[in-house]
Parts: sequence; C-alpha cells; structure tokens
Amino acid sequence: MDDGSKKILILGASGFLGNAIYKELCNYFDTYGTYNSARRSFEGNKQFFKYNMEEDDVHEILEKVGPKVIVSAVRGNFASQIVAHRHLVEYVKENDCCLYFLSSANVFDAYSKYPSYEHDKTLSESVYGRLKIKIENMLLRLPQKKMGILRIPMVFGNSSPRVKDIKKYIWDNAPVEVFPNLVLNVTNDDKLTQQIHYLINRNKRGIFHLGSNDLVHHEDFTKEIVERIGDFTPIYKRVFTTNDERYLAVLPRDNKLPKNLQFSYQDIIDHHVMR
Repeated sequence: MDDGSKKILILGASGFLGNAIYKELCNYFDTYGTYNSARRSFEGNKQFFKYNMEEDDVHEILEKVGPKVIVSAVRGNFASQIVAHRHLVEYVKENDCCLYFLSSANVFDAYSKYPSYEHDKTLSESVYGRLKIKIENMLLRLPQKKMGILRIPMVFGNSSPRVKDIKKYIWDNAPVEVFPNLVLNVTNDDKLTQQIHYLINRNKRGIFHLGSNDLVHHEDFTKEIVERIGDFTPIYKRVFTTNDERYLAVLPRDNKLPKNLQFSYQDIIDHHVMR
C-alpha cells in the first residue's frame, strides 16, 4: 500500500525523466517538483517550484516542502549540479529523509570489455560519467538507509529525446547514427518509473541497476525500433569507435527487483508504436 502522507520532492520535474517520475508518483504520494523551463503549465501548479540551479539555493525549497524522499533528476551546468548535490547531502544528513540520485551507465564507461554490476568500481573517461561518479561518491558517504543510487542505461520510449531524434532524422532524410560494436542494455520511461515507484514505496536503499536484464547491439536495437516506427528505409551512419565490442551495460546482481519489474530489451522494442 502506498503511503499518501510520504512527501516527495523531485528535482528536475520538468525534464523528460523527472516529469515521467512525477506523473507516476503524484497519484500515490504527496509529490512536489521543481521546474526551470518556460512551459506555462508548471507556473499555475501549486506542487511545482521554480528552481534555477545556477542562481537559486535548493535549501529554500527543501525548507518549504520538508520532503521525506528527494529524487534528483536535474540536468544542466555541471559545476552547479555539484554544488546543489552538496547542499542536498547536507540536508539529508541533518533531516529525516533520503535521497535517490539518477546516475548513469557512463560511470563505467572506461571499462568497456564487460557489463558492470552494482558493486563494481566506477571509472569513466567521459566528463559526464566523471560528474555522475563525483555525485555518487557524495551519496556513498551517507548512511545507506538515507540514499539510493539508480544507475540507468540508455533510455528509449515514444516520447524520449532519443526516439524523437531518430524520428526527426528519418523524416528529414538525415542519417541515423548507429554504433555497431556497442553492446548495451536499455530501458524506457514507463519501466523505469514503475521501478522507482517500487523502490520508494518499499523504502529500498543502496545501489540499483535499472535496465533490461539482457544485452543487445546498439545497431540491431536501433534498426528494430525504426521498423516499429513505420515503413521507412532510413540512411544509417555506422560509427566505429573501436574494432572490438564495447560494453555500456549496467546489470543487476545483488539488488534484483521482483520478477514483474524485470524486463528484456525486446519488451522495450515492443513498446514502440507510431504516435
């Protein structure tokens, strides 16, 4: 049974994933969000607070809401993200609440020869991956009962930026980039938000890998999605970053979710229909 009195604050609730999480949780919990977009729809919503990470102190919103659970899905300036998460971690230390952080498979992008599991050592060659590691390390200094690190692989879904880009390339007759040697696992907004709902509801903490429990080549996966989108013959631009197979996959070993919340990459493909 969901706890309607559990106050949740989603930072970045106007973004693609943040908004999907908000929509999943708001009927079950007392849910608030931050927005930093020009979309008028958020301004009149009493559950939403305007928050510009580069100018505003997150502490003011935390004091106003008094959340039991904070979900960080913010994007934007890297230096501002680090400062904001320092403040979040300080708040969580001193108050009766916990922080879930949306991290990424990129925290392992320096290890390309095999998939990664929850307690593998993180190491990244990308600026983005290193940012996520820096924030993860802040959370790892908290007591485990106060934090959740949610590592996410590539996200697809009908309204996802990735699939929107693919559709745009097809319609503009522009090449769709595929990485033939890249082996990954995947998710979509629906599956991911259901998993996050479960973790929050059951007070699960620690490190979770929230992707399909099997792997697929990026090229094969993209081509199958294009087939689902419609009857097109797009131009593919095959990008080889290496001659060897390269893995960017986060698989669960220690913190597996219940069977009904596990899924395959084929389930993600089957979700794609023309909208």
